[in-house]
Amino acid sequence: MTSTEQTPDAQRTPGDRRRWFALAIVMTAAFMDLVDVTIVNIAIPSIKKDAGASLSQIQWITAGYALAFAAGLITGGRLGDIHGRRRLFLLGIGGFTLASALCGFAANPEMLVASRILQGGMAAMMVPQVLSIVHATFPAHERGKVFGLFGAIVGLGAVSGPLLGALLTEWNLFGLEWRPIFLINLPVGIVAFLLGRRYITESRAPKALKLDLVGVALVTLGLLMLLYPLTRGRELHWPLWGYVCMAGALGVFAALVAYERRKAARDGSPLIELSLFRVKSFAAGIAVQTVFGVALGIFFLVWTLYMQMGLGWSPLRAGLTGVPFSIAVSTAAGMSVQKLVPRFGRKVLQAGALVMAAGVLLYIWEAHRYGLAIASWQMALPLVVMGAGMGLIVAPLTDAVLSEVPREHAGSASGLINTVQQMGNALGLGLVSVVFFGVIGDRLTAAQVGPAFVHGFQHALWWVAGIMGVIFLLMSALPKHPAQHAEGAADGELPVAGKESELVA
Repeated sequence: MTSTEQTPDAQRTPGDRRRWFALAIVMTAAFMDLVDVTIVNIAIPSIKKDAGASLSQIQWITAGYALAFAAGLITGGRLGDIHGRRRLFLLGIGGFTLASALCGFAANPEMLVASRILQGGMAAMMVPQVLSIVHATFPAHERGKVFGLFGAIVGLGAVSGPLLGALLTEWNLFGLEWRPIFLINLPVGIVAFLLGRRYITESRAPKALKLDLVGVALVTLGLLMLLYPLTRGRELHWPLWGYVCMAGALGVFAALVAYERRKAARDGSPLIELSLFRVKSFAAGIAVQTVFGVALGIFFLVWTLYMQMGLGWSPLRAGLTGVPFSIAVSTAAGMSVQKLVPRFGRKVLQAGALVMAAGVLLYIWEAHRYGLAIASWQMALPLVVMGAGMGLIVAPLTDAVLSEVPREHAGSASGLINTVQQMGNALGLGLVSVVFFGVIGDRLTAAQVGPAFVHGFQHALWWVAGIMGVIFLLMSALPKHPAQHAEGAADGELPVAGKESELVA
């Protein structure tokens, strides 16, 4: 059925088993995106060694995906509302599968970076449709069960991504080194595309907002002007044009604000709803999401480089070392939403920032004390503490930020929250060249690599600890007892992207 607007009865008949097939398909797509982000980090050292990628190219393999994903999230959601969520989902998953093939068969690092940017853009078309399709397919009384399954998929993806990446890299299937981490998406994507055409019902928004392509272009240009000099500056000895470019980014962002004001006055469909920033808790929450994304972007890339290139561990050992962290995140996230936040409110999120900072400081101490002799089991305690702190933050944060937002703007606000978190992640990945590569030196001998990477890891973690302190202060502007806003959003516009984007880097 492909009518422009389907009736609720046509879409949500409880006896229609097709909707469960549709759910399995869109959940598979969400899982693909989740795993693809986490799976790449663990294979970065193998990509650097086998493909001969430079340090800045390594950063762009991860940051390029995050930037394209962030820039396209809101537009992808609106395209689905206008042209049909099924159509955009199929286009997104088809493009994501093709981009995965291009990544897997990349002939050089430049092609890999370009393919990853394409992959991020296709994910931005695919992911926003997932929750929208669920909303259009399931009646309200079934959505609690469905979102519970969605949470389980998020947790499974967070745990299995690094392990799957480690195994595929370690096995070196058919002598392909790191390439199977991308090629594994091909059979999954093709099957999901074919089944999606058959089982997903088309739906559109009765009144969709217009596209704001100029806003997307300005956001992307501003971030590129900021990120490109950051990633290349160290290799090029910080040329003058880099500083000029970064300063110019501020002008682009100022132009973005001016344009969005005019766009809102003209047709009421800006990319960024600037009126939301008059809500104190929302403005503070956006700042928290952005800065938190920076911290995650720095930590996950540096952590991988530290374990595999600094300590010389295999991808499998590095992947297994991260399991306690993932389990701690999932466990704490469940407790925070169900038991802690309803009782203690904002204090839970602030405690999460302090606990995560404590875990980072403990990690710095252990890395200094044990040096190159540190063992996986010795990392377990700081990783569990960090994971518990992160879990206390990620699950309730969106509801806390949305709690004072007018109900009619819930969808726009949710999309913006997820977008800025991804943008922060891209910025954090760009900053790795400053906070990590900037202190380890160039032209290291084999004997110098290990100690230099241990030192660089500790230096980067001090930055992460400082950022968590800033997040703690920003959280004081969040509501003391956030109201649960999720149902209000569910009955209007859905969040543009799910919470899966908050759990990965």
